[in-house]
Amino acid sequence: MARILMLIALPLLSATTAMSATFLDGSYGEKEGCRYSKTGESSGADIFFLLNDDGITTSTAYCAFSGTAEKTSSGFRIETQCESEGEQGDKEMVDLTKSTKGYTIRFKDGTSWGPLPKCR
Repeated sequence: MARILMLIALPLLSATTAMSATFLDGSYGEKEGCRYSKTGESSGADIFFLLNDDGITTSTAYCAFSGTAEKTSSGFRIETQCESEGEQGDKEMVDLTKSTKGYTIRFKDGTSWGPLPKCR
């Protein structure tokens, strides 16, 4: 009986450990992104940014986080892979820099988004 329970529990345990750990202290975004975070509904706005432990959501792209976030002196560094209009980009490291105004997201090509304030 114990062996059967172990066979049932093992996939559940593996799925739990594969999930990325919580590293942010909540969701960050502008007005529409925070609205989406709270309600799960999008207004269809052209300007839409949401940062949470899963990734970065914009009006035109989604960047999923993978692996474990590395703590830096000013925030975090984590691997991400973006998808936009059905096209998937390369995996890359992204820096999340925290200031009094929220998080700024910086990609290796110099693109930055933010700062995004904490959703309330």
